[in-house]
Amino acid sequence: MDEKKKSAAAQTVSFDGSRKKVPLLFALAGVLIMLAQWIAGVNLVTLVGVVYLCVCAAMITLSVFVKKRVYVWYMIGYICVSFGIFTFYVIAGADAGWGGFLSATQGWASAEHPLWQGEGSALSRLLGNAVILSPSFLLLVGVYAVAAGKGAAKMKNTACRALSLLLVIASVILVFTVNLRARPRVLDMSAGHDEYLSSIKKNAKQNGSPNVLFILMDDMGWADASYNAARSNLTIPYETPNIDSVAENGVSFDNFYANYSVCSPSRFAALTGRYPCRGHADNVLYPSVNTLSPFNSTRVFDPVEMGANCDGMLGDEVTLAEMFSRAGYKTGAFGKWHLGDYGQYLPTNQGFDYFYGSHHINDNTPYYHVREGGALGAGNYEVAVGADIDQGENTVLIHNEICSWLEDTIDSDEPFFAYYASPWPHAPVHAGADFVGTSGAGIYGDCLTEFDHYLGLLFEMLEEKGVLEDTVIIFTSDNGPALQGSTGDLRGGKYTAYEAGQKVPFFMRWDNAPKEYEKFFTEDNTIYAPAAMADLFPSLAYMCNVTDGEKRGFTPADVDRQMDGVSFVPLLKDADDETFIHGKDSPILHMKREKIVAVQYSLPRERLTELSGNAELPQCGYDYTTWKYFASAPNDNPAFFNLTRKNWLICLTDDPSESYDRMSTFAAVGEDLKQAKAEVEKNFAANRRGAYSSYYNA
Repeated sequence: MDEKKKSAAAQTVSFDGSRKKVPLLFALAGVLIMLAQWIAGVNLVTLVGVVYLCVCAAMITLSVFVKKRVYVWYMIGYICVSFGIFTFYVIAGADAGWGGFLSATQGWASAEHPLWQGEGSALSRLLGNAVILSPSFLLLVGVYAVAAGKGAAKMKNTACRALSLLLVIASVILVFTVNLRARPRVLDMSAGHDEYLSSIKKNAKQNGSPNVLFILMDDMGWADASYNAARSNLTIPYETPNIDSVAENGVSFDNFYANYSVCSPSRFAALTGRYPCRGHADNVLYPSVNTLSPFNSTRVFDPVEMGANCDGMLGDEVTLAEMFSRAGYKTGAFGKWHLGDYGQYLPTNQGFDYFYGSHHINDNTPYYHVREGGALGAGNYEVAVGADIDQGENTVLIHNEICSWLEDTIDSDEPFFAYYASPWPHAPVHAGADFVGTSGAGIYGDCLTEFDHYLGLLFEMLEEKGVLEDTVIIFTSDNGPALQGSTGDLRGGKYTAYEAGQKVPFFMRWDNAPKEYEKFFTEDNTIYAPAAMADLFPSLAYMCNVTDGEKRGFTPADVDRQMDGVSFVPLLKDADDETFIHGKDSPILHMKREKIVAVQYSLPRERLTELSGNAELPQCGYDYTTWKYFASAPNDNPAFFNLTRKNWLICLTDDPSESYDRMSTFAAVGEDLKQAKAEVEKNFAANRRGAYSSYYNA
């Protein structure tokens, strides 16, 4: 009898505090991860931590089943990592801390939760993170209690095995639900942001400053506008008369660049006048809403890909909306935001008085329409159309909202800045039932035909309200086309450094422009000098009389930070096309994930002569040529995917299709651009955010 009892006791799971090497090493690793979480302060460490918890839980379970032991060092490691994650997100979290607890089963509906839209408080973050982490902690305590306690051998074994298996499951669930929203670890430029805005004179109405309607398409090719197609002797199956009317009644930029070949970074440049690298917004942003699908739940992707916990356009960036709002404009954004979906990243926390549309791309889940009014701390937020939205109605829904907002704003006799960011023609492309099959170019053409139709109705409304002539209308796209769309004779497409990736249609209309803007009134209304999306900020600041009381065209560059955009106002004032704005000191960059793939700028003819020796110069009708240097670019011909274009020099003036490498003929020109690329890279490495040291070291 005694022997049987001894045998049963030997089979009982017991608690082991001995210094076994493997458990001890696990504990040390846990301590290091905890310290790294506190010191580095980035959620990449959190990802490592939750993987560690899964492995640690598996080791505990394996020990219970095989060794009949629960090693104290595994538990210590597990507790250290959990404690590191918990304390970090309570202190440095960027939302209320509820993580996947709310959204795992609700998806888009979690956006309705008021605490989801801000940092909450230390108490809400404590409670939220406790809810997420407590199941695994309680199971760990249960395993310890059973192993260290006394009881029937069979019951003890069964309970310990069950609890350890549940611990593994709970640890795996943590991978999908742990809070990853943390405050960014970057230089805080809020002081300069606030000083700049407080310095702007609120006198837009008194100055008679024009209204601004900024229309931004999504993935629209350079020749998808029939105006550009016709000028290039191309034929497309449909027409865009209302889009074309902006160019026909204004100016067309023949060489306009989006500053990035994908959506989010290009929008960052458009709204801030700075390269997206400055704000850790170097790639496409995805929904940060947590769901149980690891690939749908791209909350993991953004802060790691962008770096430093950044989940969108940082709140200390100065946006066009903030500038206009401070100057006395009403500001509204409509359509696709795509620069963050919570907290400081939301449009109404970035200077817009009102937003209607989606935070995300139309091929992401969740995809919904929201209404936001005022800073979200006021709680004025609602989901307008849920995840069951019929995307064929997108154009009508957004059109109705922007028209309603504009009518109310105009009736209140206030100047406006309206940002109309259409989700089209980004795939998956949709069109309303009345337009399907009407273009002759498939659903892509149908979609653009529908958009153009409603754009015409919008213009008619502005004209009926008597404000069309006093409105600066800008039409462009965030980058080139992806699967469908016309690039003309340009090489490449979306997400490439070739011309079709960033060269987009850009039309501007201002019927009541002052006579100093000669280009609006000349027969040749095409501007050939290159310009870029970041140029919008300084240009509009000047055109709309934004001032601190002394300087017209007052920008954040006058306070605390570098602006990468250059005002294109000189191009509007030059009827003879002899002016260019992007020389060596202000090149246009072609980037991919914060890496500079190519650099381009224009050279005056005399400088080109100096660098070219006896080479015959490219022929053109103006006194400068534009060059582009590739350090290394992948081949866009899939049959030769293993070949790259290294150290290539392109003359865009006479070779816009990028067909010929001119490095052998114009080596000195190539070296000049190569040097410019190195200087920009050095600047980014030393001062990525572009902050003035004299301001932030004071």
